[in-house]
Amino acid sequence: MKDLERALDMRPGSFYAAFGSKEALFALALERYAEDGAAVLAELVETHGPLDALIAHLRGLAACPPGQGKACMAVKTLLEVGGRGGVLATRSDALLSQMEARFAALFAAAQASGDIDASYDPDRLARRYQSDVTGLRAASERAGVDAVALAEDMVADLERLRRPQAN
Repeated sequence: MKDLERALDMRPGSFYAAFGSKEALFALALERYAEDGAAVLAELVETHGPLDALIAHLRGLAACPPGQGKACMAVKTLLEVGGRGGVLATRSDALLSQMEARFAALFAAAQASGDIDASYDPDRLARRYQSDVTGLRAASERAGVDAVALAEDMVADLERLRRPQAN
């Protein structure tokens, strides 16, 4: 708290007047983190289209330099406070659900555009993708793990979903 007060040039009373509590400040930071992640994904979709955005997202996560916070703040929060309930547990769970819904919408859009077959369940694909992203982020924090190679294995799984294009 002292570091934050110093960085923000705030006194303890001012800090609590502005944010209410440490938990409220953390909740705001969690929201900002989720908004930033959603914006990055939206930009990838705009540039690449739905399926290729998901692929670029995996590759981008793997390319992040060591020590640059690859682990997901929402997942870490849920793991830390999830069993205790409360506002942060509920909010982190909701943010992860929102991200999963974004992934499902991208898989559905890839189906609509003909990139992947309509027989796949977009919700199931999204849960698997989110699990892969979480695993990639966690593995990337470990010494000796080749995150790029791991991401490319995940990309290969996504590529197998792709429908062959008629010539």
